[in-house]
Amino acid sequence: MLSSDYGTLIPMTYHSGFVAVIGRPNVGKSTLINAFLGQKVAAVSPRAQTTRRRQMGILTTDTYQIVFVDTPGLHQARHKLGEYLNQEAEEALNGVDVILWMLDAAAGLHEEDRQIAALLAQMRKRPPLMLALNKIDLIPAEQLPAELQACAELFPEAEYFPLSAANGKGREQLLQALVSKLPERPPEFDEEQITDFYEREIAADLIREACLLHLRDEVPHGVNIRIDEFTERGERGAYIAATVFVERESHKGIVIGEAGAMLKKIGSTARTEIEAMSGRRVFLELRVKVEKDWRDDENALRRFGYKIEKKKKRK
Repeated sequence: MLSSDYGTLIPMTYHSGFVAVIGRPNVGKSTLINAFLGQKVAAVSPRAQTTRRRQMGILTTDTYQIVFVDTPGLHQARHKLGEYLNQEAEEALNGVDVILWMLDAAAGLHEEDRQIAALLAQMRKRPPLMLALNKIDLIPAEQLPAELQACAELFPEAEYFPLSAANGKGREQLLQALVSKLPERPPEFDEEQITDFYEREIAADLIREACLLHLRDEVPHGVNIRIDEFTERGERGAYIAATVFVERESHKGIVIGEAGAMLKKIGSTARTEIEAMSGRRVFLELRVKVEKDWRDDENALRRFGYKIEKKKKRK
């Protein structure tokens, strides 16, 4: 046994490491990480590009600690925000112990999957690579072998694991395989820590998740959330004031809705998720403002905390 920085005894065979979870948009990366952790730390919606920043999900047991690095979906960027999202995902590949590449087996292979394969093939010092072939519960049994074979052939030297992140099938086998690839070393984080995000950051993502769930197709991807106030009120819970930014004046009306009905619906959904995440009552106040074409405006992106840098050479 050896002693950790937290005063507890860690077995000599303890495994600990970082797993970058990558894939094109909407393949189930955040759903899988939330399932592994047993609670929601990352926003999830049926729409692509729900995840906009790298976020750690930390799973700690008596024998191992896996630090999952959730990443934005790699895709064909159409604006500066898209470039930033791709940059975030690619940077996550550096310095990790395992890369877990998720594919949507039910949707079949996409050109973006082939671009990810090319990206991985270019890495000079690539860590162990695993393929998670997700959503097998959505494939008719007779079609499953052919779909799995097509996905597996995309990167033949990688191990692959069919699973359903949503219903749990195959999750445990994948988890044990990931643990087997981690180096023997003490944990990086305290056993009580489950993410590197603060509550206000998670709250912002959960508000945007509610927008993605309720708004029309032309609006949600142009939404950004700013937390203006996050105040503890003792036994009364927490007070959160947030601004929902949209790109068009017409979108502002859609977000607010008739007599404020849509904004109330978004607020109700977000508040329920934030309360479940934080374990306390929350008073949530939302307002809507227009930031014209912010996704292609570097100054606006900078104000919202996004930053596009020159690409670094891959090691």
